[in-house]
Amino acid sequence: MTTRADAERRIARLREEVRRHEHLYYVLARPEISDQAYDALERELRELEAQFPELVTPDSPTQRVGEKPAEEFPSFAHRVPMQSLDNTYSEAEIGEFQERIFRLVGRREIVYTAELKIDGVSIALHYEQGRLLRAVTRGDGVRGDDVTPNARAIRAIPLVLRGERPPAALEARGEVYLPRARFEAINREREEAEEEPFANPRNAAAGTMKNLDPRVVERRGGVRRGRGRSLRDAEQGKLFDNLK
Repeated sequence: MTTRADAERRIARLREEVRRHEHLYYVLARPEISDQAYDALERELRELEAQFPELVTPDSPTQRVGEKPAEEFPSFAHRVPMQSLDNTYSEAEIGEFQERIFRLVGRREIVYTAELKIDGVSIALHYEQGRLLRAVTRGDGVRGDDVTPNARAIRAIPLVLRGERPPAALEARGEVYLPRARFEAINREREEAEEEPFANPRNAAAGTMKNLDPRVVERRGGVRRGRGRSLRDAEQGKLFDNLK
C-alpha cells in the first residue's frame, strides 16, 4: 500500500517529468519518449492525485483544464500598455523610423533584432514566484480579457517556470497561434460537423481563445511563442534566449 509520504515524493517526481516532457514536445519539438510513455506518466500522476486529493495543487499538470466553462471573462488592466506592431512596405519608411529613433537617443550605432511575425492573438502571461498567475489578451491595449483558464489548457505555456530561482514577478508577452496543419485539421472537423470553417489561422486562434470552455482550447491545441518580458535593461535577443 502506498503511504502518503511515498505518494508525495512520487507525485513531485512525476510532475517534474511531465513538465519536462511537455517542454520538450510542445516548445522545443524534441520529444524524448513516445506518446504512450507520456500518457503513462500522466495517468500514474492522476491516479495518485485521485488517491491522495489533499496533494493536488493548482500548478499540477493534471489541473490545466477545469470541468465547467466560464460564464464570462473578467477584465484586467495591463500594467504597461500592450501596443500592437505597425507595418511597412517601403524602405523609405524604415529610414524615417530610424530617424525618429535618432531624435530620441542621438545618432549612434544601433543594433536591430529581426524576427518573423507570427499572426496570432497577443497575450500577456503573468508569473509570480515562478507560477502562472494570470493570462490577459491585448484587448484595447489598456485593458484585456483575463483568459487564464484557456491559457492553462495550452501545453506549450508552462504552469511553473523552469529553473531553480525564478524571478519574483515576470510578465512574458507573445502570440497564441495555430500551426497551419492544425488549422486545416480543425476546418476539416468543422466542415464534417456542417459548421462554418474559420477564414484563416489567426481567426481560428482568436475564436479559440475567446471560447468560454477551456476544454475546446485543449482539443484544438495552440502554441505560444514568447516575444518579450519585463526586464527593460536587457537586450532583445538575450530575452528571447532566456524565454526558450
